[in-house]
Amino acid sequence: MNASLFFDRPNAPAPRWVRVLTVVLLAALLAGGCSWLLAGSISNWRAVWSYHEVFWQGWLLTIRISLEALALSSVFGLLLALARRSTFLLLRSLAMLYIELLRGSPLLVQILFFWYVVAAKIDFDNLPAAGVLILSGFSAAYLAEIFRSGIESVGSSQLESARAIGLSRVQTYRFVIFPQAFRNVLPPLAGQFASLIKDSSLLSVIGLSEFTHSAQQVNSSTYSTLESYLPLGFGYLLLTLPIIALSRLLERRFHYET
Repeated sequence: MNASLFFDRPNAPAPRWVRVLTVVLLAALLAGGCSWLLAGSISNWRAVWSYHEVFWQGWLLTIRISLEALALSSVFGLLLALARRSTFLLLRSLAMLYIELLRGSPLLVQILFFWYVVAAKIDFDNLPAAGVLILSGFSAAYLAEIFRSGIESVGSSQLESARAIGLSRVQTYRFVIFPQAFRNVLPPLAGQFASLIKDSSLLSVIGLSEFTHSAQQVNSSTYSTLESYLPLGFGYLLLTLPIIALSRLLERRFHYET
């Protein structure tokens, strides 16, 4: 038997017959799963469908919160990464303390603490804004370490070459470090962005009417558990899969031999 049918280079595209077989198997599984799920539960699906506006509003709120948190956490994470590498001892220590505290405690605990302790103390009652701040602060701690590892992956010889040709510190970061670091951090960056979207479901514990909270409301009203939570899973897949696909596209776009 030809060994090339089963072994190949890690980055080589899959053979045509493998792609066709994969599509056929997935289609068969999807058709069988849909038939099983729909059998004997038409009335339940109709009951859940009457709440489709609740799902839609919750899904839109999840998109809004996730996009705002993605943008804010990216900026904050980059600033933390630069502070983590600062020569100023106090700034570097504060950045390290923040990162370790946020990464060392569960997101659920941070949500409860921020909303029921901090927000209550300062009379802050804007739930969507609180959700964005909590997710941004939590994700920024992880993004800071991702950015830092990407920056430090650039060889010291390239930094010396940049100094030798007269580039300033800002120019070195802009033209030498950031382009290479961006390529190196794409896979973990995409994973963290996808995790942030999924973590937004925990905001339901403080009553934020995002996607998960909407599904819980529909389930409480219809007593149709499967029919309420199945769209929830598909809804999150619709948000996370494009991020993973975009990450792979960018990886191919910025790939070059070193």
